[in-house]
Amino acid sequence: MSVMEWPHDLLSLDDWINLPETPEYQVEVVEGVLVVAPRPMPFHQRVAARLVFLMDELLEDDYSALLEVEMVVAATPLTVRVPDVLVAPSSVVDANPPRFDAGDVRLVVEVLSEGTRRTDQVTKFSEYAEAGIEHYWIVDLDSPLSMITYRLIEGEYENFGEFSGVAELEFAGTPLTIDLNALTTRRAQRP
Repeated sequence: MSVMEWPHDLLSLDDWINLPETPEYQVEVVEGVLVVAPRPMPFHQRVAARLVFLMDELLEDDYSALLEVEMVVAATPLTVRVPDVLVAPSSVVDANPPRFDAGDVRLVVEVLSEGTRRTDQVTKFSEYAEAGIEHYWIVDLDSPLSMITYRLIEGEYENFGEFSGVAELEFAGTPLTIDLNALTTRRAQRP
């Protein structure tokens, strides 16, 4: 195992860009400070991948869903998150940016893990609301698998529904039906 030289100051975006890649860890920066966590477990990865696939199939062509891409939540002090799933306009995605600005992101989905539960439900909840991300959905893998959906109303997230089994959702005028139980199975749900 190699050890990375830890920065001695708060990171800037240039510092972040110049960090070595660490595929064995999930790395984010929060208010200029590196945050390192283990890579997510298999069911977590499966759920996130299934959601990206399903949402990309169900959404209108104006939007695209992506898996684990960098998103700049705040430039100063720097906060870069790597949400499990994000949805942005296809025109922004097609430009192939190295990272997304939170102002371009319309929906973020986080899948809870043992080590990220509080971060996803408290810290990211407030960061994403402050950044103006309109929709925030949280998937809980504890049995029964469930999802809570939030929508930004006057700068605050309001609960727009809690689901288990089949979730009947709406995003950008498009109805989305997602079988939450199928997200952990080997075969993806067919739209």
